[in-house]
Amino acid sequence: MSYTIGLDLGGTNSVFGIVDEKGNIVEQTAIKTAGYSDAKEYVDAAMTVLLPLINKIGGNKHIVGMGIGAPNGNIITGSIEYAANIAWAHECIVPLAEMFSNALGGLPVTLTNDANAAALGEMRFGAAKGMKNFIELTLGTGVGSGIVCNGELVYGCDGNAGELGHLLIRPGDRLCGCGRKGCLETYCSATGVVRTARLMCQASNEPSLLRNICADKITSYDIAVAAQQGDAMALRIFEFTGNILGEACANMAAFLSPEAFIFFGGLAKAGDLLFNHVKKSYEENVMPIYKEKSKFLVSTLDGAGAAVLGAASLPKQMMKLK
Repeated sequence: MSYTIGLDLGGTNSVFGIVDEKGNIVEQTAIKTAGYSDAKEYVDAAMTVLLPLINKIGGNKHIVGMGIGAPNGNIITGSIEYAANIAWAHECIVPLAEMFSNALGGLPVTLTNDANAAALGEMRFGAAKGMKNFIELTLGTGVGSGIVCNGELVYGCDGNAGELGHLLIRPGDRLCGCGRKGCLETYCSATGVVRTARLMCQASNEPSLLRNICADKITSYDIAVAAQQGDAMALRIFEFTGNILGEACANMAAFLSPEAFIFFGGLAKAGDLLFNHVKKSYEENVMPIYKEKSKFLVSTLDGAGAAVLGAASLPKQMMKLK
Protein backbone atom coordinates (compact mmCIF):
# COMPACT_ATOMS: atom_id res chain seq x y z
CA MET A 1 0.00 0.00 0.00
CA SER A 2 1.31 3.47 -0.90
CA TYR A 3 0.32 6.74 0.71
CA THR A 4 0.41 10.48 0.07
CA ILE A 5 0.64 13.26 2.65
CA GLY A 6 -1.86 16.09 2.37
CA LEU A 7 -1.50 19.39 4.22
CA ASP A 8 -4.30 21.94 4.50
CA LEU A 9 -2.39 25.03 5.61
CA GLY A 10 -4.93 27.63 6.72
CA GLY A 11 -4.53 31.06 8.26
CA THR A 12 -5.34 29.63 11.71
CA ASN A 13 -4.71 25.86 11.66
CA SER A 14 -2.59 23.42 9.65
CA VAL A 15 -4.11 19.96 9.21
CA PHE A 16 -2.00 17.00 8.04
CA GLY A 17 -3.44 13.78 6.69
CA ILE A 18 -1.89 10.58 5.39
CA VAL A 19 -4.09 9.35 2.56
CA ASP A 20 -4.21 5.87 1.06
CA GLU A 21 -4.77 4.92 -2.59
CA LYS A 22 -8.56 4.83 -2.14
CA GLY A 23 -8.79 8.35 -0.76
CA ASN A 24 -9.10 7.41 2.92
CA ILE A 25 -7.40 9.64 5.48
CA VAL A 26 -5.77 6.94 7.62
CA GLU A 27 -3.85 9.26 9.96
CA GLN A 28 -4.45 12.92 10.83
CA THR A 29 -2.97 15.59 13.08
CA ALA A 30 -2.83 19.38 13.30
CA ILE A 31 -0.82 22.34 14.58
CA LYS A 32 -1.48 26.06 14.79
CA THR A 33 -0.27 28.00 11.75
CA ALA A 34 0.59 31.14 13.70
CA GLY A 35 3.09 31.74 16.49
CA TYR A 36 6.35 31.05 14.65
CA SER A 37 9.17 33.50 14.03
CA ASP A 38 9.81 32.22 10.51
CA ALA A 39 8.96 29.44 8.06
CA LYS A 40 11.78 27.17 9.28
CA GLU A 41 10.35 27.19 12.80
CA TYR A 42 6.93 26.31 11.33
CA VAL A 43 8.33 23.39 9.31
CA ASP A 44 10.22 22.11 12.37
CA ALA A 45 7.00 22.16 14.40
CA ALA A 46 5.15 20.40 11.58
CA MET A 47 7.73 17.63 11.34
CA THR A 48 7.49 17.03 15.08
CA VAL A 49 3.85 15.91 14.70
CA LEU A 50 4.13 14.46 11.19
CA LEU A 51 7.01 12.02 11.64
CA PRO A 52 5.18 9.84 14.21
CA LEU A 53 2.32 9.41 11.71
CA ILE A 54 4.74 8.46 8.94
CA ASN A 55 6.36 5.91 11.25
CA LYS A 56 2.94 4.39 12.02
CA ILE A 57 2.45 3.43 8.36
CA GLY A 58 5.94 2.02 7.96
CA GLY A 59 8.10 5.05 7.20
CA ASN A 60 9.01 7.18 4.18
CA LYS A 61 9.37 4.18 1.87
CA HIS A 62 5.57 3.93 1.71
CA ILE A 63 5.05 7.66 0.93
CA VAL A 64 5.03 8.60 -2.77
CA GLY A 65 4.70 12.35 -2.32
CA MET A 66 3.26 15.26 -0.38
CA GLY A 67 0.79 17.93 -1.45
CA ILE A 68 0.20 21.25 0.29
CA GLY A 69 -2.75 23.60 -0.06
CA ALA A 70 -1.82 27.05 1.28
CA PRO A 71 -2.93 30.69 0.98
CA ASN A 72 -1.16 32.32 -1.97
CA GLY A 73 0.39 28.96 -2.83
CA ASN A 74 1.85 28.81 -6.33
CA ILE A 75 1.90 25.37 -7.99
CA ILE A 76 4.54 26.44 -10.52
CA THR A 77 7.11 27.79 -8.04
CA GLY A 78 6.17 25.67 -5.02
CA SER A 79 6.18 28.81 -2.90
CA ILE A 80 3.81 30.78 -0.70
CA GLU A 81 3.94 34.34 -2.01
CA TYR A 82 3.08 37.27 0.29
CA ALA A 83 0.21 35.54 2.12
CA ALA A 84 -1.89 38.21 3.82
CA ASN A 85 -3.01 36.00 6.73
CA ILE A 86 0.25 34.19 7.58
CA ALA A 87 2.72 36.22 9.64
CA TRP A 88 5.81 34.21 8.62
CA ALA A 89 4.90 34.51 4.91
CA HIS A 90 3.26 37.93 4.83
CA GLU A 91 6.12 40.00 3.47
CA CYS A 92 8.18 37.39 1.64
CA ILE A 93 8.21 34.42 -0.72
CA VAL A 94 8.59 31.14 1.16
CA PRO A 95 9.79 28.07 -0.84
CA LEU A 96 7.72 25.78 1.37
CA ALA A 97 7.59 22.79 -1.00
CA GLU A 98 11.39 22.67 -1.11
CA MET A 99 11.62 23.09 2.67
CA PHE A 100 9.28 20.16 3.33
CA SER A 101 11.00 18.06 0.67
CA ASN A 102 14.34 18.59 2.38
CA ALA A 103 12.83 17.79 5.79
CA LEU A 104 11.35 14.58 4.38
CA GLY A 105 14.58 13.33 2.85
CA GLY A 106 13.94 14.45 -0.72
CA LEU A 107 10.31 13.30 -0.99
CA PRO A 108 8.51 15.04 -3.93
CA VAL A 109 6.35 17.89 -2.60
CA THR A 110 3.79 19.91 -4.56
CA LEU A 111 2.13 23.11 -3.32
CA THR A 112 -0.85 25.12 -4.56
CA ASN A 113 -3.48 27.57 -3.37
CA ASP A 114 -5.46 26.11 -0.45
CA ALA A 115 -8.80 26.66 -2.17
CA ASN A 116 -7.51 24.96 -5.32
CA ALA A 117 -6.68 21.95 -3.18
CA ALA A 118 -10.16 22.03 -1.63
CA ALA A 119 -11.73 22.21 -5.10
CA LEU A 120 -9.69 19.25 -6.26
CA GLY A 121 -10.81 17.23 -3.24
CA GLU A 122 -14.42 18.26 -3.79
CA MET A 123 -14.25 17.21 -7.46
CA ARG A 124 -12.80 13.79 -6.66
CA PHE A 125 -14.63 12.90 -3.46
CA GLY A 126 -17.31 15.46 -2.59
CA ALA A 127 -20.20 17.64 -3.72
CA ALA A 128 -18.58 18.43 -7.10
CA LYS A 129 -18.11 14.82 -8.14
CA GLY A 130 -18.99 14.63 -11.85
CA MET A 131 -18.93 18.42 -12.33
CA LYS A 132 -16.65 20.12 -14.85
CA ASN A 133 -17.41 23.80 -14.15
CA PHE A 134 -17.72 25.05 -10.58
CA ILE A 135 -16.28 27.50 -8.08
CA GLU A 136 -15.21 26.44 -4.59
CA LEU A 137 -15.21 29.27 -2.07
CA THR A 138 -13.50 28.74 1.25
CA LEU A 139 -14.91 30.97 3.99
CA GLY A 140 -12.31 30.85 6.73
CA THR A 141 -9.76 33.34 8.06
CA GLY A 142 -9.91 34.80 4.55
CA VAL A 143 -11.91 33.97 1.42
CA GLY A 144 -10.16 31.59 -0.92
CA SER A 145 -11.37 30.17 -4.22
CA GLY A 146 -10.70 27.29 -6.55
CA ILE A 147 -12.03 27.63 -10.11
CA VAL A 148 -12.61 24.48 -12.15
CA CYS A 149 -13.26 25.07 -15.86
CA ASN A 150 -13.85 22.16 -18.27
CA GLY A 151 -12.69 19.76 -15.58
CA GLU A 152 -9.35 21.47 -14.93
CA LEU A 153 -8.22 23.81 -12.19
CA VAL A 154 -7.48 27.31 -13.44
CA TYR A 155 -3.92 28.45 -12.62
CA GLY A 156 -3.31 31.24 -15.11
CA CYS A 157 0.02 32.15 -16.71
CA ASP A 158 1.94 32.29 -13.43
CA GLY A 159 0.07 29.96 -11.04
CA ASN A 160 -1.72 32.81 -9.24
CA ALA A 161 -5.15 32.79 -10.93
CA GLY A 162 -8.36 32.55 -8.94
CA GLU A 163 -7.90 34.92 -5.99
CA LEU A 164 -11.60 35.77 -5.86
CA GLY A 165 -11.37 36.72 -2.18
CA HIS A 166 -9.51 39.79 -3.40
CA LEU A 167 -12.13 41.00 -5.83
CA LEU A 168 -12.79 44.65 -4.98
CA ILE A 169 -16.41 44.48 -3.88
CA ARG A 170 -16.48 47.82 -1.99
CA PRO A 171 -13.50 49.81 -3.36
CA GLY A 172 -11.90 52.17 -0.87
CA ASP A 173 -13.64 50.75 2.19
CA ARG A 174 -12.18 48.13 4.57
CA LEU A 175 -8.41 47.65 4.58
CA CYS A 176 -7.40 44.12 3.54
CA GLY A 177 -4.28 42.22 4.54
CA CYS A 178 -3.20 42.37 0.88
CA GLY A 179 -2.87 46.16 1.21
CA ARG A 180 -5.90 47.13 -0.87
CA LYS A 181 -9.26 48.36 0.39
CA GLY A 182 -12.66 46.75 -0.12
CA CYS A 183 -11.73 43.14 -0.92
CA LEU A 184 -14.43 40.48 -0.64
CA GLU A 185 -12.66 38.70 2.21
CA THR A 186 -12.84 41.77 4.44
CA TYR A 187 -16.63 41.19 4.54
CA CYS A 188 -17.33 37.51 3.87
CA SER A 189 -14.64 35.65 5.78
CA ALA A 190 -15.03 34.62 9.41
CA THR A 191 -12.84 37.56 10.37
CA GLY A 192 -14.85 39.86 8.09
CA VAL A 193 -18.08 38.90 9.83
CA VAL A 194 -16.47 39.72 13.18
CA ARG A 195 -15.42 43.13 11.81
CA THR A 196 -19.02 43.76 10.81
CA ALA A 197 -20.22 42.81 14.29
CA ARG A 198 -17.80 45.19 15.98
CA LEU A 199 -18.76 48.04 13.68
CA MET A 200 -22.48 47.47 14.26
CA CYS A 201 -21.95 47.38 18.03
CA GLN A 202 -20.04 50.66 17.87
CA ALA A 203 -22.59 52.35 15.62
CA SER A 204 -25.54 52.16 18.04
CA ASN A 205 -26.72 51.20 21.51
CA GLU A 206 -29.06 48.54 20.15
CA PRO A 207 -29.47 45.66 22.65
CA SER A 208 -27.74 42.47 21.52
CA LEU A 209 -26.43 39.24 22.98
CA LEU A 210 -23.13 40.15 21.35
CA ARG A 211 -22.64 42.93 23.89
CA ASN A 212 -22.19 40.24 26.55
CA ILE A 213 -18.92 39.29 24.86
CA CYS A 214 -15.79 41.46 24.90
CA ALA A 215 -15.38 43.08 21.49
CA ASP A 216 -11.94 41.50 20.94
CA LYS A 217 -13.26 38.04 21.87
CA ILE A 218 -16.26 37.83 19.50
CA THR A 219 -16.08 35.00 16.96
CA SER A 220 -18.19 34.15 13.93
CA TYR A 221 -19.50 31.18 15.93
CA ASP A 222 -20.75 33.54 18.67
CA ILE A 223 -22.58 35.56 16.02
CA ALA A 224 -24.19 32.43 14.58
CA VAL A 225 -25.33 31.29 18.05
CA ALA A 226 -26.86 34.72 18.73
CA ALA A 227 -28.60 34.68 15.35
CA GLN A 228 -30.05 31.24 16.03
CA GLN A 229 -31.53 32.69 19.21
CA GLY A 230 -33.21 35.44 17.21
CA ASP A 231 -30.85 38.28 18.07
CA ALA A 232 -31.77 41.12 15.70
CA MET A 233 -28.24 42.49 15.28
CA ALA A 234 -26.72 39.06 14.65
CA LEU A 235 -29.39 38.30 12.05
CA ARG A 236 -28.65 41.62 10.36
CA ILE A 237 -24.92 40.79 10.29
CA PHE A 238 -25.66 37.62 8.32
CA GLU A 239 -28.02 39.50 6.01
CA PHE A 240 -25.33 42.11 5.30
CA THR A 241 -22.69 39.41 4.72
CA GLY A 242 -24.97 37.26 2.56
CA ASN A 243 -25.98 40.18 0.40
CA ILE A 244 -22.35 41.00 -0.40
CA LEU A 245 -21.42 37.36 -1.03
CA GLY A 246 -24.41 36.87 -3.35
CA GLU A 247 -23.48 40.00 -5.26
CA ALA A 248 -19.91 38.72 -5.65
CA CYS A 249 -21.13 35.33 -6.90
CA ALA A 250 -23.31 37.12 -9.46
CA ASN A 251 -20.17 38.79 -10.79
CA MET A 252 -18.30 35.47 -10.85
CA ALA A 253 -21.08 33.85 -12.90
CA ALA A 254 -20.36 36.23 -15.75
CA PHE A 255 -16.96 34.68 -16.48
CA LEU A 256 -17.59 30.97 -15.75
CA SER A 257 -21.34 30.25 -15.72
CA PRO A 258 -20.68 27.54 -13.13
CA GLU A 259 -22.77 24.48 -12.45
CA ALA A 260 -22.40 25.25 -8.77
CA PHE A 261 -20.86 27.45 -6.11
CA ILE A 262 -19.59 25.17 -3.35
CA PHE A 263 -18.83 26.66 0.06
CA PHE A 264 -16.30 25.27 2.48
CA GLY A 265 -14.99 26.43 5.85
CA GLY A 266 -16.22 27.48 9.26
CA LEU A 267 -18.50 30.28 8.13
CA ALA A 268 -20.30 27.94 5.71
CA LYS A 269 -21.63 26.07 8.76
CA ALA A 270 -23.99 29.00 9.41
CA GLY A 271 -26.24 27.38 6.80
CA ASP A 272 -29.51 29.15 5.97
CA LEU A 273 -28.64 32.06 8.26
CA LEU A 274 -26.17 33.05 5.54
CA PHE A 275 -27.17 31.27 2.35
CA ASN A 276 -30.82 32.37 2.19
CA HIS A 277 -29.45 35.89 1.77
CA VAL A 278 -26.70 34.76 -0.62
CA LYS A 279 -29.19 33.13 -2.99
CA LYS A 280 -31.61 36.06 -2.85
CA SER A 281 -28.85 38.59 -3.53
CA TYR A 282 -27.44 36.43 -6.33
CA GLU A 283 -30.76 36.26 -8.18
CA GLU A 284 -31.28 40.01 -7.74
CA ASN A 285 -27.84 40.89 -9.14
CA VAL A 286 -26.96 38.20 -11.69
CA MET A 287 -27.42 38.76 -15.44
CA PRO A 288 -30.72 37.26 -16.67
CA ILE A 289 -29.00 34.60 -18.81
CA TYR A 290 -27.45 33.07 -15.66
CA LYS A 291 -30.54 33.10 -13.44
CA GLU A 292 -31.47 29.82 -11.74
CA LYS A 293 -28.66 27.90 -13.45
CA SER A 294 -26.15 27.53 -10.61
CA LYS A 295 -26.56 25.45 -7.48
CA PHE A 296 -25.44 26.74 -4.10
CA LEU A 297 -23.97 23.83 -2.14
CA VAL A 298 -22.07 23.35 1.11
CA SER A 299 -19.09 20.97 0.99
CA THR A 300 -20.00 17.37 1.78
CA LEU A 301 -16.51 16.70 3.12
CA ASP A 302 -16.10 17.13 6.87
CA GLY A 303 -13.66 19.55 8.44
CA ALA A 304 -10.47 19.95 6.45
CA GLY A 305 -11.28 16.78 4.48
CA ALA A 306 -11.68 18.42 1.08
CA ALA A 307 -8.44 20.36 1.32
CA VAL A 308 -6.43 17.47 2.78
CA LEU A 309 -7.69 15.02 0.14
CA GLY A 310 -7.20 17.58 -2.60
CA ALA A 311 -3.69 18.36 -1.42
CA ALA A 312 -2.89 14.67 -1.34
CA SER A 313 -3.91 14.49 -5.02
CA LEU A 314 -1.56 17.29 -6.05
CA PRO A 315 1.50 15.23 -7.04
CA LYS A 316 -0.55 13.68 -9.89
CA GLN A 317 -1.88 17.12 -10.87
CA MET A 318 1.66 18.46 -11.07
CA MET A 319 2.58 15.72 -13.54
CA LYS A 320 -0.10 17.07 -15.90
CA LEU A 321 1.54 20.51 -15.90
CA LYS A 322 4.96 19.17 -16.88
